[in-house]
Amino acid sequence: MKFFRDLDGAQRLNLSTLFLAGLLFWAGLASLLPILPLYIQEVGGEQWVGHVMAFFAVGLLASKAFLAKMTDVRGRKVVLLIGISAIAFTPVGYLLFPNIPALMGFRAIHGISISAFVTAYSALVIDMSPRQYRGEIIGYMSLVNPLGLAMGPAIGGFLLESAGFPPAILLSAGLGFLGLLCTTRIIESRSQSETKASASSSEQSKFWRNLVTPRVRVPAFVLLMVGFAFGTISTFIPLYIAQKSVSLNIGLFYTASAIMSFSSRLITGRASDRYGRGVFITVSVAIYALATFTLWHANSAQGFLLAAALQGCAAGTVIPMMAALMADRAEAHERGQLFGLCMVGFDVGIAIAGPTMQTLALRIGYGNIFGLVTALIVLGLMIFLTCSSKDLAHSIRFALGKSRDVYAVD
Repeated sequence: MKFFRDLDGAQRLNLSTLFLAGLLFWAGLASLLPILPLYIQEVGGEQWVGHVMAFFAVGLLASKAFLAKMTDVRGRKVVLLIGISAIAFTPVGYLLFPNIPALMGFRAIHGISISAFVTAYSALVIDMSPRQYRGEIIGYMSLVNPLGLAMGPAIGGFLLESAGFPPAILLSAGLGFLGLLCTTRIIESRSQSETKASASSSEQSKFWRNLVTPRVRVPAFVLLMVGFAFGTISTFIPLYIAQKSVSLNIGLFYTASAIMSFSSRLITGRASDRYGRGVFITVSVAIYALATFTLWHANSAQGFLLAAALQGCAAGTVIPMMAALMADRAEAHERGQLFGLCMVGFDVGIAIAGPTMQTLALRIGYGNIFGLVTALIVLGLMIFLTCSSKDLAHSIRFALGKSRDVYAVD
């Protein structure tokens, strides 16, 4: 972590405060992963689980363009505050209004947290990152995700088993309030303010039009497939494990995933600065396919934990690498928008996974839907291998780490 020693005291404090806020954000959000599907099932029945969970992505997508632009024009901090506030207040709504229409509405509000906090957090980290350390710093700062995923579900699952739904759900709100306090202490630098002014005056942000440009469309499609897989896992794993009658604390599935995600980020961020982003994206998507294939055939606690570890390794690499790839391909004034736009693929995948797979799961079973997800991820891998650069030859070379990214901004 040589880069950390090169920063002055104020910069180190600011970066550390941002890290803590991110950790509390992810722990608060993730603590509900083993809880909400079961809570929705209790409130409205199994047939509503996928639909209610999908409303998270509805809120996320509806706010994505507006908040991504706000990140570049109004500033990172104000958008961070919007995102962490959704974590702090929404869980209370789940408890106060236990009916399906209300849960759908609060789930949509909850989705705003991701489109706000994650986009602004990523943009702020990139603002603080010297180019020669960019992949390394993104890798370290993205550790808030696996650490939060390790702590939140484990504690949430324990509280659910020992105390029931109310304390487990209120845990998420409490973590969100602590994160809100940390976020108020973050300071944006002068250079970041100048970047915002440039974005506001130039009005270059044609948000949705950029989705079909060569630098965005293939990464967005790959993340669509990954998002579909993630949405399926986060929605149906608690029900799948219960259906299999496997003796496993559901929170431990997410903890195993988080541990491997943490480990992979320690290695790949710095290595991608040297070897390029393409090869790490290729490998991580392939491992994601192996993870869902393993889930397809899992029948024991060991099988589920192995799948969780593979999924964590893949997720811990592909999202930070996509963030670094979009940073490489973006001008300073459009970083928040471009990364937010690329992540639309991931968000849409989550949105359609719940209701689509809910219908299929009732007909073919939870296990078989992971077979379908495996095929979709393999499709995403093939698209990245063959279409990630200006032609087939350049795409294969970039995806295998044999050539530079032709769309990178020097």
